[in-house]
Formats: sequence, C-alpha cells, structure tokens
Amino acid sequence: MLKASLLILTGWWLSLAVNAEAFDHGDWNQLLRQHVVSQRDGLTTAVDYQAMNGDRNLLKKYLQSLEKVNLSEFELWSKPDQLAFLINAYNAWTVELVLTGYPKIQSIKELGSFFRSPWKKTFIPLLGKIRSLDDIEHGMIREAGRYNDPRIHFAVNCASIGCPALRTEAYSGEQLEQQLQEQTERFLSDRTRNRYIDNQLEVSSLFKWYREDFERGWQGFHSLKAFFAKFATQLGLTDADIQRLRAGEIGIEILDYDWQLNTIP
Repeated sequence: MLKASLLILTGWWLSLAVNAEAFDHGDWNQLLRQHVVSQRDGLTTAVDYQAMNGDRNLLKKYLQSLEKVNLSEFELWSKPDQLAFLINAYNAWTVELVLTGYPKIQSIKELGSFFRSPWKKTFIPLLGKIRSLDDIEHGMIREAGRYNDPRIHFAVNCASIGCPALRTEAYSGEQLEQQLQEQTERFLSDRTRNRYIDNQLEVSSLFKWYREDFERGWQGFHSLKAFFAKFATQLGLTDADIQRLRAGEIGIEILDYDWQLNTIP
C-alpha cells in the first residue's frame, strides 16, 4: 500500500515537472526578429509597425497562447521563467495596443483619454484576470519582494523613443540574466538618454519615476549613486568621477522623456 502511494506521489511530481517546463515564446521571438530594427549599434531600436500589422494574426496567436496559461501553472515556473513571461507579455500587448491606433497616432499616449491613460486600460486576459499594462508592470513585475530587479525597467517597453530599446528577441528564463544586463548596459551607454556633461550626470526620467526600485537593495545598492557607480563605464565616468559622485560633488539632473512613437522613419 505504501509502495503504491509512493508511486502515485512520484507520478504526480513528475507531472508537475512536465507542466513547469518553460513557456514557448517562439512566435513573439519571430515577430521581434523580423519587425524590430536595431539602430546605432544596438543602443536603440525602432518597430516596423506596418509590417507588424501585416503579421497581426501571428501576434494574436501568441497573445492567445499567453492567455491559456493559468496562475497555478505560472507559479510552478522558476522566477526567471516567470519574469521573462511577464516582460514578454507586457511588450507584446503594448505592440497590440499601438496597432489598434496605427498609423493614425504619433504617440501611445493618444490611445488614452482625459480620464484614463492607455496603461490603465483593462483589456489584457492574463493569468485568470482581465488586466491593464499597469497591472502587469506595477502589480506583478515590480511587486515588492517577488523579483526585486530594477533592470526590468530597461526591458519593458512603452513604445516610445524615450524608452529603452525593444529587444530584437524574446526574453527567456534561461537567458534572462544576460539579457537584462545587456539591456541595462546599452541603455546607460546611450548618450541621448544618459550622459555626463560639465560635472553633471543627466539621466532618463526612469530614474525619477522608479527611484525606489533602484534603492531597494539589488546587489547591495541602496542609492541611485551606488547604482550609477556600478555602471560607471557605460555612463562614461572615471574612477575619480565615481569618488566625486559618491561624495555628492556631481549633480544629477533628470532629462525630459520623448513620448514619440518608436516607429521606423
């Protein structure tokens, strides 16, 4: 009897292991590789929304595959697989939202209203609920105590020129660490978004909006200065500059955000 029970339990755990296999983001990967154009040596990208619209059926197929995942299945995945899934879902649904107004819009903000921003629209069937983009980003990806990785802000894409580049491949749990690191280094190396000029560090508005995420202790960093010091090479800071930054002798200024659509010219 005991042996039979053990066999049943073993089968149940094996079943869970099978169900916990990584999600297939192949369709989204194909769309990104075909319709996202790398610019300026990969520091930025632009989306060919016209071509993406021509592949709308494949995009919808991918979105429907995301919808089929239930919360219980999602919770069985590793944290990297979960986070990759949520980032891909956010980016894919953002592209779908843009396509509902393309080519008549110049900015994703035009898809909102006086009373509600486009990020607060509840239209996304995901993990058993109808959610908004804000729900995915702020309620799940940024949920305190769950993933705690500020580099996600260089991976989620708001379809605007001011945003970090939409990556030309899908995120995956297996490659997530490398992908997030590359996104961070590329964004901080982009002098249109972050630069050191005349004893002043001029940085993206992302660091104002999400400052708390960069000061929450990721890799032991509890301040923006410590985070910037970590990526001194990308920001163009010398060892002497790092010391002056830590001593408060270098000012930090927030740049305006460019909300124009990240479409190809």
